Amino acid sequence: MGLFTRHRRAKLRAQPLADEAWATIDKNVPYARTLDAGTRAELAGLVQVFLAEKHFEGCGGLELTPEIQLTIAAQACVLLLHRESDVYPTIDTVLVYPHAYRTPPAPQLVFARSPSVVGQEARSGEMSWKQGIVVLAWDHVRTETHVVGDGQNLVMHEFAHALDAEDGAMDGAPPLDTRERYQRWALVLGDELDAMSRRLEDGLETDIRPYGATNAREFFAVVTEKFFEDARELKLAHPRLYAELKEFYKQDPASVAADAAQPGPRAD
Repeated sequence: MGLFTRHRRAKLRAQPLADEAWATIDKNVPYARTLDAGTRAELAGLVQVFLAEKHFEGCGGLELTPEIQLTIAAQACVLLLHRESDVYPTIDTVLVYPHAYRTPPAPQLVFARSPSVVGQEARSGEMSWKQGIVVLAWDHVRTETHVVGDGQNLVMHEFAHALDAEDGAMDGAPPLDTRERYQRWALVLGDELDAMSRRLEDGLETDIRPYGATNAREFFAVVTEKFFEDARELKLAHPRLYAELKEFYKQDPASVAADAAQPGPRAD
């Protein structure tokens, strides 16, 4: 990151979010309501940088609104809190459709929740780190913002893929600090993925969304969703997995108050 970029971002981070912006975030990003004032201020700064640097475009007739942009930016930036970050350097553009969309299959993209359709695929989200694009269906994003505890969050899923890609490989392991961290990450997440796959092969249910068994990269994206959206269950059922994600994200969502109904303190 160059000197000019650091200076510009410092100015952006110093700009407070308007009360109207915070009202939208508090309504659509329940996790933000659980954060202390300092962390909310950090989130506000990240959101300002994200909105300034990423190009949003409405597709399929969708008219972009501040609510759409703020909701997506805040959910994506939750993943960056308390960590050294270049604010998704592999992503330049966020395309937003009004609802799930159908396009011809494109092997270079990473898909989320995309059941096959004859000749096409119905998609609610996808990410191409080589093209610098994230695509989201707003109806899925909006619905999931108001369902707390289901372990699903489309925005976090796609931007977890973006984190995974920051080291140039989509392999289920985002950039980590040390060789030992990579080894432990591979051991813990590999064991959890193998155990989940065996349960599914035996026809048993799993508390982690089955799509995560697709491969290592989807497993990381799916458990990221659950880490922020259903943290207490993940910690109880998968303590080693929770600990790895806690160390990576430098957050402990299982420890926050269960009742997020009341807005938290505003960050000035």
